Amino acid sequence: MLCLAMAMLSLVVGVASGLARLGTVVPDLAAGLAGVHAALMICAFFGTVIGLERAVALAHPAAYAGPLASGLGGLALLLHLPLAWVQALFILASLVLVGGAVAVTRRQLALFTLTLAVGAACWLAGNVAWAASGLLQAAIPWWLAFLVVTIAGERLELTRFLPARREAPPLFRIAVGTILAGAAATIWFSSAGLVLFAAGLCALSMWLLRYDIARHNAGQRGLVRYIALCLLSGYAWLATGAAIGLLGGFESAHPLRDAALHAITLGFVFAMVFGHAPIIFPAIARVRMPYHPVFYLPLALLHVSLAARIAGTALGDAAFLLRLGGVANAVALVAFIVTMLASVLRGRQSARR
Repeated sequence: MLCLAMAMLSLVVGVASGLARLGTVVPDLAAGLAGVHAALMICAFFGTVIGLERAVALAHPAAYAGPLASGLGGLALLLHLPLAWVQALFILASLVLVGGAVAVTRRQLALFTLTLAVGAACWLAGNVAWAASGLLQAAIPWWLAFLVVTIAGERLELTRFLPARREAPPLFRIAVGTILAGAAATIWFSSAGLVLFAAGLCALSMWLLRYDIARHNAGQRGLVRYIALCLLSGYAWLATGAAIGLLGGFESAHPLRDAALHAITLGFVFAMVFGHAPIIFPAIARVRMPYHPVFYLPLALLHVSLAARIAGTALGDAAFLLRLGGVANAVALVAFIVTMLASVLRGRQSARR
């Protein structure tokens, strides 16, 4: 629970620091961290949550060193400790995640375990790139690859329950390979590498829309349908972010950069979080989280607000719409957390009856 608490603290400050980047007035603590918004969200929050999920699955005390290190890295950012300490903690956390992934791969050699190991290695590569260059931009493609490839690996595992498609594995390898080649190419050829990276994301989004089990579950009811719709909407945002990236949107000074990055990190990644939380959070926290149709409200708000934010970015002179979309994004995340907590309370009440 300590790791989860540190992750949530980083999430709160990270979201507020993101609002500061849009010109919204926020507390000084968050405003002063606007420059490391990406590190708070991806390393301190997602790195800790993903590391914690793997540690629970591995059930080995050493695996908890990873989420503990990334959680402490987030705290170090909040306390304005030397950046080198922060980077060292994130590198340590990603090394532990890679070690755990290698251990899992040695137990079960399969495409999905290899993919999860590659996703962990992408986080390590991004952290090393940040520490070596001092530039967050050098880490961004690797950090995005960490999130996207990790999620794709987890989804790939579930496709085992579908009839085998001979063409699916090689197409998956091509998509992930293109993402990795693009991220690596940014070291020497920034613009061309980012376009290749976007092409890989686009291919992976098409693969997920075509082969993921979510398409089959969308016609079900209750939690299964909710999860499926979260996933399918997330894949659509991944395709949107990739399309903007093909137009150059991942470049540091491009006017569509905010739209490209947040279509993926908010639209894709958080839609995955919304969909998987009712399964993963009970496993980590040992609580029940019964489904309720109100789960759709934060999801709908997330999508509508993100569409407004991207429209504000695309229009160029619509700063108010961009800022309004950003604030509504934050409200959607708060609404999601409140909805999940209310579900936990309902689960406890039903367990006492």
